[in-house]
Amino acid sequence: MKDVTHKAPTYREAVAEARITMPSEVQTMLRERRLEKGDALEIARVAGVMAAKNTPQIIPYCHPLPITGVKMTYIFEAEGVRIRARVKTIAPTGVEMEALTAASVAALTLYDMLKPHTKVLEIGDIRLLMKTGGKSGNYYRPGVTPEMLEAGN
Repeated sequence: MKDVTHKAPTYREAVAEARITMPSEVQTMLRERRLEKGDALEIARVAGVMAAKNTPQIIPYCHPLPITGVKMTYIFEAEGVRIRARVKTIAPTGVEMEALTAASVAALTLYDMLKPHTKVLEIGDIRLLMKTGGKSGNYYRPGVTPEMLEAGN
C-alpha cells in the first residue's frame, strides 16, 4: 500500500461509468420498474453507494477514505444503460477506484435483477471519465468535457 502519511488532504472527485446492454423489451420493463425482483434502478443505486464506501474491503491496496458524496445516475441508450458514478472526498489520495467500483457493482446489480427476464445481457465499457485533485492534477478522458458530465452525456 502506498504511504500517503505526509500528503495533505485536498478536494478529490472522480466520475466513472459502466454500460449494460439488454433487449429493448427488458429496458422498457426496467424504465417502467416492472421487474420480477423489484425496482432495479433504486436497488442498483444503493449498491453503487455501498460499493464506493466499501472499496477498501474488496480492493486490497485502496486506502480507506472519508467519502463525502456519491451520486449514481443512469443514461438510457438504444441498446442499454450507462451507469455513472460521481464520488467526492477530501483526502490525501483520490477516489478513482471508488467511482469505478460503484459503477461496476451497480452494473452487476442490474445484471442480477434483469437475468430472470433475459440471458442476453452484457456489461462493458467500464472506464474513468474524469478525476480532479492531487499531484497529477485534473484528468478528463479524451472526448469528455466538464460540460458533458454536467449535462449527463
